[in-house]
Amino acid sequence: MMSKPLGMFFLLLAACAVAPGLAQTPAAAPQGAAAPAAPAVPSTPQAAVQAGSRPHPITLAAAQQGVLSCSGRINQVVNALGVTDKSGVALLLPPAQQDQRLVPLVLEMPTTQGGSAYISATFAPNQANGCGANYDAVVYWPKSCDEVTQQSYASLKLLGRLIKDVVMLDCGTNMKVFLLPAGAAGCISIKREILL
Repeated sequence: MMSKPLGMFFLLLAACAVAPGLAQTPAAAPQGAAAPAAPAVPSTPQAAVQAGSRPHPITLAAAQQGVLSCSGRINQVVNALGVTDKSGVALLLPPAQQDQRLVPLVLEMPTTQGGSAYISATFAPNQANGCGANYDAVVYWPKSCDEVTQQSYASLKLLGRLIKDVVMLDCGTNMKVFLLPAGAAGCISIKREILL
């Protein structure tokens, strides 16, 4: 289904034809486990598709709309996040020159806690590596940020607060986790990764 609100095309993919057993929690590790590691970045964006993996349905949908130079990077990110047919997807395409402009992607994915994660990814063609990308994976936790840190991100280095409420944890050079108190006893985690 496509519509043209605000000068952008939205391509909604309600179901992706992939194996249903691959669902993962993008920003939430099981209790007591370390946070998930960053996906391995291939040397070129096309390497993700050429490395033996079949193109993901989202990759195919983007390519059908003219997004070709970032197809390898899109494939890499959606496969690393574990996007399945249980995920909701909106591909926000520019109205023209789709292969030369930023391509945003929004996902809703189920979490192991029974809720949903919101993931926003952006793919940028014409970068030094062919196609750069970044994403934010946002998850609500029904517990305090101290509990989230101790139970799910204990292996990460605490970098401190940005100013008052937002705590930053270190996952490496290109990935950080931010924790923000939410409501009386909840916490929102935002995992941010940049794929250079």
